[in-house]
Amino acid sequence: MQRRIGVHVHDDLLTLALTHRSYAYEHGGIPHNERLEFLGDSILGQAVTVKLYRDHPLLDEGDLAKRRASLVSSVALAEVARGIGLGEFVLLGRGESLSGGADKSSILADTVEAIIGAVYLDAGGDVATALVLRLIEPLLDDPHRFGAALDPKTSLQEAAAHHGAPAPQYLVTDSGPDHNKTFHATVTVQGLVTATGDGTSKKNAEMAAALRAWTEVTAGDGAASR
Repeated sequence: MQRRIGVHVHDDLLTLALTHRSYAYEHGGIPHNERLEFLGDSILGQAVTVKLYRDHPLLDEGDLAKRRASLVSSVALAEVARGIGLGEFVLLGRGESLSGGADKSSILADTVEAIIGAVYLDAGGDVATALVLRLIEPLLDDPHRFGAALDPKTSLQEAAAHHGAPAPQYLVTDSGPDHNKTFHATVTVQGLVTATGDGTSKKNAEMAAALRAWTEVTAGDGAASR
């Protein structure tokens, strides 16, 4: 994991960043990564805000806020996590692991934030900021992704229409106790793609699935670069 993020972090701190609460509860209530996630969220937001402010002097506050929202969203961070293969390193409880937790957008996004927090504590603010910018660079290089990340369901519907396909169809299920449900969405664009996503609400799960489907649909025909 250290090689993949390009930063040395002490083993104990990095292990903590990778420890999901489900694993912690199954191992006697050991510490988990939610405090680091809280810290990393703040570092991430600041780094992205400063980057956008400096790089886009002509954008107003509203446009800057929309771009920041797309870059720090769970959907975007989960994509970043999949790009570095983070899922194989996350420590999960048995039940979470069996239910596909290693590829859940919410878990992946939270773990990215926890790693950023760990880097901040171990190596300082400058190194943590550099990591954030390195991680989100692929998203910054694709300005069309801003719109897709903010409204992936509409973007997917437009991509489907571009291909002459019917409107996307969504199926949502949920699991877990009432106070901590996880929603799982499957979206199908007939003849083009089927993709899945998850989130802490039906809306977030559908958005995660839609963005993954949009990415697949537009990757092959250049639609994302027009």
